[in-house]
Amino acid sequence: MIRIVLADDHPVVRAGLRAMLSGDPDIDVVGEAATPGDAVSLAAELSPDVVLMDLQFGTDETGADASSRIRALAEPPAVLVLTNYDTDGDILGAVEAGASGYLLKDAPPEELIAAIRAAASGETALAPAIAGRLLARMRSPQPGLSGREIEVLRLVADGASNSGIGSRLHISDATVKSHLVHVYTKLGVSSRTAAVAAAREKGLLR
Repeated sequence: MIRIVLADDHPVVRAGLRAMLSGDPDIDVVGEAATPGDAVSLAAELSPDVVLMDLQFGTDETGADASSRIRALAEPPAVLVLTNYDTDGDILGAVEAGASGYLLKDAPPEELIAAIRAAASGETALAPAIAGRLLARMRSPQPGLSGREIEVLRLVADGASNSGIGSRLHISDATVKSHLVHVYTKLGVSSRTAAVAAAREKGLLR
């Protein structure tokens, strides 16, 4: 029996996944989490085989953050990302956080179940399109920043806070943080100051 925790902030999505997975006699949904923190707690308490993880929860903490914390547990379950987001930064961020699979929410049920079985067996489960994108990304080791990422970084360089950046660009604090995570990943840094310095060195910022 494969024990699953569903982590998604939308109750309708969790209910739909639970209903779909209930048709498989080898899969048992043992818990549901509406926040990244709940996902980490349930992973520690229930010892599932797989956590099915969304990436965005409308909070400062993302699914990738939770995945990293879950994979740091003493006996961590596999994390399978199931999301609407397919940007290169999202994919790379999730894989770097320790996710063993990455699927989009429009994947057919049989593909999702096959991915759950693969993740539970310790295998990698990437949707073919995602795998292709990841390989292409790995072959170009110095990816550029998107226009929006450069906008965010330019405001960081001007000394703006996350909330100030969000107000200026009409996006949420969580979205600002997500952009910064992607910038850090692409530039190979771990702080705002280092990101600005690296971007200037590469000619991305004036």
